[in-house]
Amino acid sequence: MTNSLRLRLLLWLLLPMTVYVIAAGLIAHDNAGRTANLLQDEALLSSARVMAGDIKWDNGVLHADISPSAIEILSSPYGDMVYFSIREANGATIAGTSQFPTRVPGDSPLWYDATVSGRPIRAVSLIRPMYDDGRTRQIVVSVGRTLLQRDATIASLWQPQMLHFGGIVAIAVVLVCIGLTFELRPLMRLTKDLLMRAPNVSLRVRADPLRNELRPIVTAFNRCLDIIERKTTMQRRFIADAAHQLRTPLTLLGTQLQYARRQDDLTQVKETLAAMHRSNRSLVALTNQLLMLAQAEAADYADFKGAPVDLRELATATIEQLALLAQRRSVELSAHFEAEAQVMGNEPLLNVLLFNLLDNAIRYTPAGGRVALDLTVRDGRVVLTIADAGPGIDPALRESVFEPFFRASTEEGSGLGLSIVREIARAHLAEVVLGDGPEGRGLVVSVVFPGVGG
Repeated sequence: MTNSLRLRLLLWLLLPMTVYVIAAGLIAHDNAGRTANLLQDEALLSSARVMAGDIKWDNGVLHADISPSAIEILSSPYGDMVYFSIREANGATIAGTSQFPTRVPGDSPLWYDATVSGRPIRAVSLIRPMYDDGRTRQIVVSVGRTLLQRDATIASLWQPQMLHFGGIVAIAVVLVCIGLTFELRPLMRLTKDLLMRAPNVSLRVRADPLRNELRPIVTAFNRCLDIIERKTTMQRRFIADAAHQLRTPLTLLGTQLQYARRQDDLTQVKETLAAMHRSNRSLVALTNQLLMLAQAEAADYADFKGAPVDLRELATATIEQLALLAQRRSVELSAHFEAEAQVMGNEPLLNVLLFNLLDNAIRYTPAGGRVALDLTVRDGRVVLTIADAGPGIDPALRESVFEPFFRASTEEGSGLGLSIVREIARAHLAEVVLGDGPEGRGLVVSVVFPGVGG
């Protein structure tokens, strides 16, 4: 079947109209047949009555002198044949065609269909009683005519109506085609506008000029464009950030290689190789964080479901991972868990969130300080809180620290930790809040999750 919307709409219009025309044509044909039959039957009855009046007694003998007017009543321009028969009820023929199929009516008159010499006719029979010398005779007068006049009458009544219906359908088709052309103009203009737009121009479409039925399509189209543009923007930003951040360590690594090639002293070569190893380790860590940031940014916030995750178990495993780092930096780690602390989410991403928050807290806490992790449930929402004893973050900079590669201090790092935390939190419909520690010292990071039932 065709994919043309215009043609398909036209076909859906023509289908019920065709059914209507066929039904109306059948009804019109039936009505025309009834009218033609009624006219023919009245003409036959009038002729039969005239013939009945022409029957007379002549010296005790019945005879009929059929007047021309009786035949003229049934005259037809289509060459119809007229047959008649006048006979007594007991069978004696007085006048007319002997082969005429006469029927004695129970109720006079009686109309019926018959055949004469292989020709179909319509006929009527009536009874006229004749009285003479105290005797009564029943005379049956029958008149019939072929159906050419009747068929012509049906055609003259039915065919104009069918032409009328056909004209209505043709006019409706023309008007619908014109209407579709006008109504589809906004859509065609929209198509032309989209094709002529420059590549750097937004493809969003205004729904105002369109009809109500087309506006949901435009809304869905714009929503898809939003998703595509967001993905494209994140991809471009990731490529730009990655290129910017990887350029320095790669340049440093190249410089160290050149320096090592020029050295003849084995001790100098070993020191250079050790420096290269540290540079490579930093480069690998930066690459992993860039990939993790891209994965977190790519998560669909509107349709993120995940599975139930027990934050207590996840936090315990993360503390075990970072216990050695805390010990090396002489930082005390403590944890307090509620009985239940489950959230809906992605376990690997939540593990990264916990790791980055604890790692930052440990690195910014001076020796002898303390890092505390709390998991509580408030009004059905799970709250993860990590407090450190570090220098804290100026309130004016707290929004900026979530931007990629922003550094609030000279502490070693890539500046991606809190950016990754925020993107993972967004993917889990959670909120990250930065606050001051006790007595204005240190930093408190709170992540509020909606919980399993949220």
